[in-house]
Amino acid sequence: MNTLRILVLEDHAFQRTAAVSALNSLGYKNIFQAADGKDALAVISQAGGVDVALCDLSMAGMDGLTFLRLAREAGLIRAVIICSSLPEDLLRTVDRIVTLQGLELLGSVGKPLMVDVLGPLLARYRPHTPGDAKVVESHLDQPSENEVLEAIRRQEFRAYFQPKFHLRSGEVDGAEVLVRWQSPSRGLLSPGMFLPTIERCGLLDEMFFSLLTQGLSLQRFVQSHGKPFKLAFNLDVTQMANPNLVDRIKALLRIHGASPAGLIFELTETGLLQMPEISMENMVRLRMLGFSLAIDDFGVGYSSLERLCQMPFNEIKLDAGFVQNFHQARYSAVIHGALALARELDMRVVAEGIETADQVQHLARLGCQWGQGFFYARPMNWAHLVDWRFEGQKSSWRRAIGTSDR
Repeated sequence: MNTLRILVLEDHAFQRTAAVSALNSLGYKNIFQAADGKDALAVISQAGGVDVALCDLSMAGMDGLTFLRLAREAGLIRAVIICSSLPEDLLRTVDRIVTLQGLELLGSVGKPLMVDVLGPLLARYRPHTPGDAKVVESHLDQPSENEVLEAIRRQEFRAYFQPKFHLRSGEVDGAEVLVRWQSPSRGLLSPGMFLPTIERCGLLDEMFFSLLTQGLSLQRFVQSHGKPFKLAFNLDVTQMANPNLVDRIKALLRIHGASPAGLIFELTETGLLQMPEISMENMVRLRMLGFSLAIDDFGVGYSSLERLCQMPFNEIKLDAGFVQNFHQARYSAVIHGALALARELDMRVVAEGIETADQVQHLARLGCQWGQGFFYARPMNWAHLVDWRFEGQKSSWRRAIGTSDR
C-alpha cells in the first residue's frame, strides 16, 4: 500500500468520489476529502498536513487559490495537482502562482480524473526525507563576508564556460562565462550560494574582473590555434554606474592583447528600469569601442520594447522560459515575434536553456540561428573546454535537427 497522504479538494460530490476511487485503484489509501478551502484547511490541520493536494480552483466560499496560499504558509502541503476545467491561459498563470508559492507542481489535469493520467503525475512526487533536508539546509548557509574576501584573495572563484552554437551547423563561435566557487570546505558552489553575499559586500567588480582575466587568457589560447572565440560576461546594472568601469576593461584588454570585437556584456532586463545617466554613458562608450551589449532574460521584465529602443543593445538573449514552453501557442508566438523584431532592429538572438531536440527543431524552423543549453553542452571549466571534442557533439546535434555530418 502506498503511504502517500493525499487531499482531494473538490466541491462537486460526484467528481470528488471519482477522484477518491481513482486513487484507491492506484493503491493510495491515506486520502482526505473536503468540499471547499476552509474545510480543507481544517481537515489537513487536524491530520498534521498532507504530501499532495488534488485541488479544484473554482469553489463557493474559499477558492482553491486562497487555500493553496494559506496551506503553504502553514506548511501543510508540499505538492499540488491542479484539477480544473478552466481555460488553458488561466491554468498557465495558476501554474506559475503555485511555483512562486514554493510548492512542487506535479501537473494540471481536467475533469473527470482518469487513472492513466493521475498515476504518472503522482509518480513524480519525491518525498522529503530527513537526510535530504539536512543536505539542503547545509547548502543554504550563506558564506560570511570574511569567507568571500578570503576566497577572492585565494582566487577560488573560477570561470566556467557554456558554449554558444549555431542551431543548424553546430558551429561554436564562443561561450558565456559563468562563475563557480571552488571552496576547499564547501566544494563546488553555484552562484545562488554566494552571489547574495558578494552583492551585499559590494564585491561584484572584484569577481567580474577575476572572471574577465580568466576568460581573456582562455580566449587568447583558443585564438592562438586559429579559431575565433567570442566571450560573453554578465554585468549587474549597478556595475554600469561605476565611472571607472570602461577604463579598467580597456586596460585589461591591452594587457591581454584582446579586441573589443570578441567580447559581449550581458545585462539582465529586469535591472534596467531605473538606470542612471552614467550607466547609459558607459553603455554607449562600450559600444563605441567595439564591444557588443546583450539584453539578458529578454521577455521576463516589464519594459523590454522600450529598453530596446532606448539602450544600445545589439543582441537579445531569449529567456529559457519561452524555449521550454515553446509547444504552447502563446510562448511560440512570443518567440516568433522576438525573432521578427530582432531582424528589423538588426540584432542577433541567442535562445537560452535549450534542453531537447524538439526545442532545437522548433527554434530553427522559426529562424533562430544561435542557442545555448544543456542539450549541447553544460558549463565547464577551462581544462574541460580545451579537451572538449566538438565533433561527437556536432553529430548528435545534426541528427537532432535532421541534417547530415559534413
